[in-house]
Amino acid sequence: MPNLTRVTTVERSALKSPLRIVSIGGGTGLSTLLSGLKTHARGAQDQPRPGRPVLEITAIVTVTDDGGSSGRLRRDFDILPPGDIRNCMTALSEDEALLSKLFRYRFAGGRGLKGHSFGNLFLTAMNQITGDFAHAVKLSSEILAIRGRIFPATSSNVTLEAILEDGSMVRGESKISKSRIPIKSIRLSPGDCDPLPETLEAIAQADLITLGPGSLYTSVIPNLLVRQITDAISQSAAMKVYFVNLMWQPGETINFTASQHVKAVNEHAGTNLVDCVVLNSGAIPAALRRKYARVSVKPVENDFDELAEMRVKVVTADLMGDAAASPQKVRHSPAGLAEIVIDLASRSRAYLVRREALAAHRRRFK
Repeated sequence: MPNLTRVTTVERSALKSPLRIVSIGGGTGLSTLLSGLKTHARGAQDQPRPGRPVLEITAIVTVTDDGGSSGRLRRDFDILPPGDIRNCMTALSEDEALLSKLFRYRFAGGRGLKGHSFGNLFLTAMNQITGDFAHAVKLSSEILAIRGRIFPATSSNVTLEAILEDGSMVRGESKISKSRIPIKSIRLSPGDCDPLPETLEAIAQADLITLGPGSLYTSVIPNLLVRQITDAISQSAAMKVYFVNLMWQPGETINFTASQHVKAVNEHAGTNLVDCVVLNSGAIPAALRRKYARVSVKPVENDFDELAEMRVKVVTADLMGDAAASPQKVRHSPAGLAEIVIDLASRSRAYLVRREALAAHRRRFK
């Protein structure tokens, strides 16, 4: 497992080439992370500060959404759900661009249009033209000039199923998130789905692999149920980092501690996948805590002793930062997430450089 030692002066030369980040998830959590990373990406309008590494970003996005606009389009056109991917596309585009605003636009009325976003409709139309959803995403990303690459976790039309603690089964992501019975495990149907070859290549070349933040059972873990993705992550020497959510999530993680999040990831992956866990140390405003408490939701507990027993590295940081100024919801700070990712990716790259140098030395004197 990569260690978290500081990067040496000699190793900084290896950081001149872009750091390769693979971020896995879905929903608002992944798009929040990507929006923070994009200002550090190659070709961004606001270039990183001198001495800061440039990033190459790849997002791997879950495709199990069956609610709202995505669910309607999925049923009507037999396509993969476009919503989470569209969110990632707009997160990696330049906010000031008219096209980005257009992709985020949601119709407030109109028979058959109400509730749909323009971006979802655009991706659907592009899919109809190309006959290939992944290619539709690629072409749409080029139109938006996004600062990275986006791949669906699989091109198969899969459905998420949950086995609850009482033994019952719930089918469909939207129904799973509404369940109030604790989730025991989740699975994909069909289970023998494959990722894109480009996805596996990106994982193999990554300096850092991130999981979350986001809905544990409906945004993060579904990607790991594509077995070749999990196998590729497990085989990678890059650091694997899990960003723990700030609050409990009704229907998924009520009463979950940080270690329980990690255990759920590892159990569904079938291996101890997580090397490092990032926890929030920032204060959540009292007014927001009271607001969430009224619906029986509390901050995730940082149970350090249990995490130590699991032998995962722990990084703490104020993950709310400027987002704490928002009086409406508890949300991660995009800039705060990006700072953590850049730091960990730099250390992971340094580890990989040392590892390769040692391997070359051994080959030379074998």
